[in-house]
Amino acid sequence: MAKKNKKQEAEAVVIEPGKKETEKNDEEEEEEVEEEMELLQVDVGDIIKVKQILDETVAGTLVSSEDLSAYGDKVQIEEEHRHDNIKLFLMALACAFAATAQFGLTSDFPNNRLWLGVCCASYFCLSGILQLITTFIDRDCIMMTKPLKDPEAIKLVKNGGNQEMDKYGIRVRTQFPRFSEFYTVILEFQGKENSEFVKETWSVGQFFDVDGFFDEEGLMIEIEKLYQRFEAGKFDTEGGTEAATTKSKPKSKKN
Repeated sequence: MAKKNKKQEAEAVVIEPGKKETEKNDEEEEEEVEEEMELLQVDVGDIIKVKQILDETVAGTLVSSEDLSAYGDKVQIEEEHRHDNIKLFLMALACAFAATAQFGLTSDFPNNRLWLGVCCASYFCLSGILQLITTFIDRDCIMMTKPLKDPEAIKLVKNGGNQEMDKYGIRVRTQFPRFSEFYTVILEFQGKENSEFVKETWSVGQFFDVDGFFDEEGLMIEIEKLYQRFEAGKFDTEGGTEAATTKSKPKSKKN
């Protein structure tokens, strides 16, 4: 009996560390889940932050989602960075003029007031140009993509209904008016006048709960559906209906 008791005690000693490790792993997993949830929680009263999260999710879905296209990985969407690079260059140049005026020319004032005036004028001109670009060119655009280049992808998309994705990139526009609960995403051709488009509007309450937790996956699924409509050429009209599927209802006959 004494030997059996010793064996049972030894087994208990061996089992207990394994249980502790399992409990620690469970606690770590719970902490990771809690941390992820905290990162996706925002104050729903902060309209700017809410729109920022929605816009980032829209852009991220279009360039990185594996289920974006109806044709899978055969169709890849690439972001166009040229426009953003031009704005960054103008910003950097404006900052260079400002820094030169602030730190490089103040020691010998007023002898170098001419160069100081040139730097100040250049800074304000470049800042004005950037403001004009934001107001009249960018407007509600959050991202632009490149036209399709892969021959197989072009063939698949053209057979699916969209005939111009090899000529034009996609201009992604979002709208979230002040004091409104509705968030709108518009996909249209970049650089084409009177471009065809697809449009969808959702209540932000569909993606945020009362505590501010964000349903990122839910929005990603909706954006994938919207893009696939664009890819299939099922464009909307100004009235908000799909141009490719609009049909008139037959009139009922009266006896």
